[in-house]
Amino acid sequence: MTLPMNTLGVVKRHIERADPAAVAKLSRFGVATIHEAMGRVGLMKPNIRPIHTGAHLCGPAVTVLMQPGDNWMLHVAAEQIQPGDVVVAACTADSTDGFFGDLLATSYQSRGARGLVIDGGVRDVKDLTAMGFPVFSRAIHAKGCTRATLGSVNVPVVCAGAVVNPGDVVIADDDGVVVVPAAIAQQVADAAEARENNETAKRARFAAGELGLDMYSLREPLAKAGLKYID
Repeated sequence: MTLPMNTLGVVKRHIERADPAAVAKLSRFGVATIHEAMGRVGLMKPNIRPIHTGAHLCGPAVTVLMQPGDNWMLHVAAEQIQPGDVVVAACTADSTDGFFGDLLATSYQSRGARGLVIDGGVRDVKDLTAMGFPVFSRAIHAKGCTRATLGSVNVPVVCAGAVVNPGDVVIADDDGVVVVPAAIAQQVADAAEARENNETAKRARFAAGELGLDMYSLREPLAKAGLKYID
């Protein structure tokens, strides 16, 4: 069943999550490495930041489409969480209200959620940090929300500029948030591993004193571009 991106008042209870082995492999790599390995696509906007340094998450997406200032659907989403999932919440219009706090986090943790990515605000940051529940948000805002207007759960959403389908793999760390489509999760995981191995080898060469000018054969193109050295 394919749902239009503007569907409201719908909860899709059965979604196809990315292969668990691919998710586990992707969890070993950073956002920057995965983004490069995937062809420099899939990043959310850089204003989505962890509420505390060192936060990291990786898991299949349970998506939420919220209305401004209304966190009703975040409560609805809790029922759809399976262990290892990441909740990804977008809004129908711009809103930085505090949609999420420690009470909802407690509910999500009890369901086995790995964390939350939200294009909106969160509150109770001290408590969330103490709980060790990874949250990536656009804002921190004490303003609470109502529960009165329907959105949807497990429909395609656009969160901070990135399209997220239910079941896609979402990886987040201090560098940002990247979305890997479920259909190519294993391919991207393999490419990320290859890139990581390549970077490990380059790191050793840099540590030994080799210059990037030589490692990447940059001298000739720089000369052709007109770079001149003056003593």
